[in-house]
Amino acid sequence: MWNVLLSFSGLVALIQLLFLPFFPESPPYLLMQKEDKAGCLKAMKQLWGEGNYHTEFDDLMKEKAMTKGTKIMSVLEVLRERSVYPQLCTMLLLLLSLQLCGLKIFLTANLQESIIPYVSLGVSISELISIMFCSSIIDRFGRRMLLGGGYFLMALILVLLETSLLLSDQFLWLRYCSVILIFLFIIAYGLGP
Repeated sequence: MWNVLLSFSGLVALIQLLFLPFFPESPPYLLMQKEDKAGCLKAMKQLWGEGNYHTEFDDLMKEKAMTKGTKIMSVLEVLRERSVYPQLCTMLLLLLSLQLCGLKIFLTANLQESIIPYVSLGVSISELISIMFCSSIIDRFGRRMLLGGGYFLMALILVLLETSLLLSDQFLWLRYCSVILIFLFIIAYGLGP
């Protein structure tokens, strides 16, 4: 029943993708990154209904003033910062533990059992790379675009993955396409959702 479970996550992503355009951008993002005060107030009204949000807006303005002199660090600068090493180690251990994930899909794709651990390690590494890449582009494109694009790509990849797994007995080369699609799914997930 793994294919039903996999399809369910695709259905949830599709529902989120359909409703995403109707939600406003995050008010802190609009104010601090885009410097759009009117858009920030409009987003607050859309999210929380009619009301007086001057206290929240003033808090965001204070936070913006406090962070005005603060330099936004790049990914490489964060990696060089010793104070984040414990968090980075925890994240790496979590990503490396994903080696055991997806074994059922790899077995269904009829891959040799001896190469499955290496493919799983590749999936973990691709997730790490995509998360690092996403953190460097999120300020440029915004969360909405990355979420929408990520969910769209994930839905498309899931359809292709299911098709390749169903046809892998007839066409042997589709087994390797399934592995590539899993890598692409993880990358799409890391870029947005």
